[in-house]
Amino acid sequence: MKRIKLLIIVLSCVIVSSCIPHKDTIYLQDKGSSINDTIPNNLSEVQKPYRIQINDILNVKVKSIDQEAVAILNPSGEEKLNASSAERAYFDGFTVDVHGNIRIPTLGYINVLGFTTEEIEKIIEKKLLDEQFKETANIFVTVKLAGLRYTANGEVGSPGSNVLFSERVNIFEAIANVGEIPVTGNKKDVLIIRQYPQGQKIHSLDLTDINVMKSPYYYIQPNDIIYVKPLKQKSMGTGETAVSSLTTIASIVSILATSVLLYSRL
Repeated sequence: MKRIKLLIIVLSCVIVSSCIPHKDTIYLQDKGSSINDTIPNNLSEVQKPYRIQINDILNVKVKSIDQEAVAILNPSGEEKLNASSAERAYFDGFTVDVHGNIRIPTLGYINVLGFTTEEIEKIIEKKLLDEQFKETANIFVTVKLAGLRYTANGEVGSPGSNVLFSERVNIFEAIANVGEIPVTGNKKDVLIIRQYPQGQKIHSLDLTDINVMKSPYYYIQPNDIIYVKPLKQKSMGTGETAVSSLTTIASIVSILATSVLLYSRL
C-alpha cells in the first residue's frame, strides 16, 4: 500500500513539473502590484531613430520639375525584372559598403554610416544643390531602407529570414510573420541579437510582461536575429498539458509493468 501511495506521489510530482503553466503562455500580462485588473494604457513606446549600418540597402529617389535631369539618380524600376520586391530592392538599392559609403551616380561616394534616413536626405539634397543644381532648384529627395530584413530561429513556426516593407516593426509583428511561438517556446526570455558598429549584443525580452512595450528593443531593427528558447518541458518530452503528460507517463508505467510481469514468469 505504501508503495502504491509513493508511486502516486511521484507520478503527481512529475505531472505537475512537466506541465507548462498557463501564465507562461499568455502575452502582455500586467505583472504589477495594482489592486484592480485594468491593464494600463499609458505605456510610452520607446523607439530611437535607426542609424544606418554596414550592409544596409538604401532606396534613394530624387524628384525634380525636370525629371530627365535626375533620371540617372533614380532606381531603374521594374525594368521587366522577374524578381520579388526584396530582390528588386537589392538590385536597385544602394548597399552600404564596409567603409560606410554608398556610391550614387554623378555624386560619387557618400558616407552614410551612423546617419538616419532623414539626415541622409539632407546630405544628398545639399550635395545636389552645391554640385549640380541652383540653390533655388525644386528638388525633393527621399531615402528609405529597402525593407527590414531579420531572422527568427528556435521555437517559432517557420524559422528563417524574412523581409518586411515597413518603417517600424515590433517584436510581436516580427514573430507573427514567422509563424508564432508554440506552447513549447519560452516567451519569458526571447533573445534579440542586434548588430552594432562595435559588434553584436544580446538583449532579452519577456513577452508575457506588458512592460515589454517600454523596452528599447520592443521594435526590431534591420539584421536583428530573434531566438526563442525551448522550454525544459520540451526536452523532458513529457507533454505540453497535464493530459498529454499523464498519457505519456501511463504508457511508460504500462511498459514497465508488462516487462516486470514477463520477467517474473521466466
